[in-house]
Amino acid sequence: MHSRPLDRMQARAREVRTRVAVRRWNYRQRNLAAGVWYRLRRVLADARAAYVISDQDARRLATEGYRVEACGGQVTPEKAILFVDETRLSSVESRRSIPVGLGPDFLTATAIALVAFDDVRRGTG
Repeated sequence: MHSRPLDRMQARAREVRTRVAVRRWNYRQRNLAAGVWYRLRRVLADARAAYVISDQDARRLATEGYRVEACGGQVTPEKAILFVDETRLSSVESRRSIPVGLGPDFLTATAIALVAFDDVRRGTG
């Protein structure tokens, strides 16, 4: 008879420890991020389209002069994020369209090509 209340109390203690661990992890991520989430959102704000591309295509585009955004290297998994003009991107066979945003497709990808709204970020530079 005593085990039922004890089991409930132990289950509640596990739940509290789990919530504390998650909260600690969230605070740690926020403190270590040093603004990377803001920078990622800022980069995505300039994009009207996003594509997952192969790592090989990302390296090729970088050697062609397309700039890799620094904020991509500050998250895990590291990402090569490049703004590429639509004409050049149309010849990249590995491209797969994804939603523009911090969704699961973006967060799990290691190479992403973005198409800018305007010419400020478009192309090489």
